Amino acid sequence: MAFDIDMIKKVYANFGSRVDAARKVVGRPLTLSEKILYAHLWDGDPKKAFSRGTDYVDFAPDRVAMQDATAQMALLQFMQAGRPQVAVPSTVHCDHLITAKEGAAIDLPHAKTESAEVFDFLSSVSNKYGIGFWKPGAGIIHQVVLENYAFPGGMMIGTDSHTVNAGGLGMVAIGVGGADACDVMAGLPWELKFPKLIGVKLTGKLNGWTSAKDVILKVAGILTVKGGTGAIVEYFGDGAINLSCTGKGTICNMGAEIGATTSTFGYDESMERYLRATGRDEVADEANKIGAYLTGDDEVYADPENYFDQVIEINLDELEPYLNGPFTPDLATPVSQMKTEAEKNGWPLKVEWGLIGSCTNSSYEDLSRAASIANQAIEKGLVTKSAFGINPGSEQVRYTANRDGFLKTFEDLDATIFTNACGPCIGMWDRTGAEKAEKNTIVHSFNRNFAKRADGNPNTFAFVASPEMVAAIAIAGDLGFNPLTDTLTNDKGEQVKLDPPTGDELPTRGFAVEDAGFQAPAADGSSVEVLVSPTSHRLQLLDPFTPWEGTDLKDLKLLIKAKGKCTTDHISMAGPWLKFRGHLDNISNNMLIGAVNYFNDKTDNVKNELTGEYGPVPATQRDYKAAGIGSIVVGDENYGEGSSREHAAMEPRHLGVRAVLVKSFARIHETNLKKQGMLGLTFADKDDYDKILEGDTVDILGLTEFAPNKPLTLVLHHLDGTEEQFLVNHSYNAQQIEWFVAGGALNIIRREAAAKAAL
Repeated sequence: MAFDIDMIKKVYANFGSRVDAARKVVGRPLTLSEKILYAHLWDGDPKKAFSRGTDYVDFAPDRVAMQDATAQMALLQFMQAGRPQVAVPSTVHCDHLITAKEGAAIDLPHAKTESAEVFDFLSSVSNKYGIGFWKPGAGIIHQVVLENYAFPGGMMIGTDSHTVNAGGLGMVAIGVGGADACDVMAGLPWELKFPKLIGVKLTGKLNGWTSAKDVILKVAGILTVKGGTGAIVEYFGDGAINLSCTGKGTICNMGAEIGATTSTFGYDESMERYLRATGRDEVADEANKIGAYLTGDDEVYADPENYFDQVIEINLDELEPYLNGPFTPDLATPVSQMKTEAEKNGWPLKVEWGLIGSCTNSSYEDLSRAASIANQAIEKGLVTKSAFGINPGSEQVRYTANRDGFLKTFEDLDATIFTNACGPCIGMWDRTGAEKAEKNTIVHSFNRNFAKRADGNPNTFAFVASPEMVAAIAIAGDLGFNPLTDTLTNDKGEQVKLDPPTGDELPTRGFAVEDAGFQAPAADGSSVEVLVSPTSHRLQLLDPFTPWEGTDLKDLKLLIKAKGKCTTDHISMAGPWLKFRGHLDNISNNMLIGAVNYFNDKTDNVKNELTGEYGPVPATQRDYKAAGIGSIVVGDENYGEGSSREHAAMEPRHLGVRAVLVKSFARIHETNLKKQGMLGLTFADKDDYDKILEGDTVDILGLTEFAPNKPLTLVLHHLDGTEEQFLVNHSYNAQQIEWFVAGGALNIIRREAAAKAAL
């Protein structure tokens, strides 16, 4: 069925005229990304051209999507916004709070019992405020969104960095924090700095062992984890048209790993096929009516250097399969070179696990191609040398794949079929033996491979590959195995070679499902009561943050100077901590426990300036808070890379951290800090990072004249009595400064709602 078809028709009714108006004000042909952005301006028809990377713009997204871990905080905030119902179509998807251990038959019932309080909360809040609710086991948010809600030319925000997956259906879909989602659900504009544009021209056609996953693995190697920051990546060319819709989704999904605002493709026949296969003929019919508007203008793709800030070209005919990792998704190694690289770097060649799934690669096509490799192995007398796990992307995909025999094929190779959920991809994997912290290698089709991410073991070397490559390497049990050239020994002692994968883009017999797992909200939720126990350790109603006191910040303690990569996983870990995503005080006990202290190269070990002793970061900060002392966190490049989780901003705010000063920020995390009334600052001179010493006390001056584009002054008071000062930059605009003054954006929404209610 087509959800929200009236909304989609309304978007399309205005789309063409708004794009035409944008062409006039911009004065040139437009990329697809620009068309969608200008068609979704809060003020309606475009009246001016915006400067990329400079202008903050208010947009009107068409919908909001939330997964169960981040939805808790987003909806706890929305409950304070004073609105009776969400202003745009919104959904909640229960996919994060399900541990992978024994298999779906055991794991899913256990999760429903263990997290019943949270699931009941999300179900009741959704029912009350008009939000669609997808029950545990229904599937991974981004696969479910692609199957049911994404539509060409639309704009969506979601409380997960991989919301960008919907770009596979031609959307501009962007990951945000819960406060941003709260704004949009409350009927307010959503602010974004107008993105820069990176064009990726694809030529040729995938063949043999190469898959859509290898496109983004190569792009990640080119752009690195921060190369796409502040930009939309737009794919085009004959090669793009030759890709399947879910393959496009895979590429867009991992755009989050290069820091991109989002990625997208123009509407084409593969998207139409997917819409019709997933029961959305009406959406396809409407999209066809304005098809020329749902892709970039011909002049743009004919001469991309004149329209994009950067252009990359990849010939799919020549593309080789890649393995990216370990410990970062942008360390790209062609499969043909992996054995040499592994031996040179000391990466363990023995592969302990092969894992297929995640929001990146869990479609029917992905399982189909991986199953073809598994089936070959059975027919050729091979067994898997590695443990093998499968996470289907949705109940619809699982049911159809089971009907078509894929799951049995995997099970015949001793694979464990996990729940239709994120599982190991986000650290929800109860892996036997991980606590021993032994050095080992795994391969997976996920999107991220930061240290400790999958199993909590800092010595697990995780490599990212396509599902079919994961299957082949799991069978071989060898990271250096190259299925394009190498042979394996079967049960008869014969040398056999795996043939390239085959598979169907879409099920030839159509998709099927008995119960997709959707719960529609009450038509009138005004009488629905949402209960949160005051003694709950999983859920906690929010108290407003304190407004700015109106003075410069002085005598701040240096909590930690983080060294090197500091992702949202380092700032607020997932895994076992996911259970506290709805309880701000409890989850704050994981604040920055993964960050490396510059002064001793240890994690979760900083000097408490009140006691002179070293101890955990959260406990040290709680001591400062109890003493009424503010603090500052200092970080390196691309601070806050990774997930959209706003807990990484809310925890420091809750515990009394006043500012975060870094060499550079990841986009979502910087926005999350601003939304919560925090100061997010960057070094004007990155070498000033080296001036910060252990035991420093810090003043931040100039806040009484806080204004856009006006640097602040940082004063360091060293333990030896000397002082240093230097300028620090910020990217706050006038509205964001109001958030800081008010103590957070939600305080403004709450204040406006109270004023409206008083009239």
